[in-house]
Amino acid sequence: QLGLAAKPNTAKAALAAGRSSIKIGRPGYKVTKSRDAATKQRSLLFEVDYPEAEEGVQPRHRFMSAYEQRVEAPDKNYQYLLFACEPYETVAFKIPNHPIDKGEGRFFTNWDAESKKFSTQLYFQDPSTIKAAPQGSAGAPKRAVSALNAGVLA
Repeated sequence: QLGLAAKPNTAKAALAAGRSSIKIGRPGYKVTKSRDAATKQRSLLFEVDYPEAEEGVQPRHRFMSAYEQRVEAPDKNYQYLLFACEPYETVAFKIPNHPIDKGEGRFFTNWDAESKKFSTQLYFQDPSTIKAAPQGSAGAPKRAVSALNAGVLA
């Protein structure tokens, strides 16, 4: 039998064989919108439940441009925030394409291994603090791209 291999019987065997695990569905989630009383910045808090996540596995997140995704027609006014954790399907949230404030205490993630809940809170930058494009420049205003500071809080 050329090129035929036995299929793994379990999800763990599939992972050991170098294949992705069997997906068990979408995780539960809660999204809370709020506004900072002092700075008036808009905020989003994402709480994603992964009750069947295996020990030692930590969820991940990433931002995706509207032009990277292939589900909807690209819209420059939105970006996507994706959450992934084996053995669940990856979930994406469509959020405004405004700069994210990554200043001290303005962007954080937390994985609670006991309750198996992954939380991410982000603040959008105040539009008045975003630098306008210089007069006479063509195209959209340029904004600095900074590294994503996404550590785990213990």
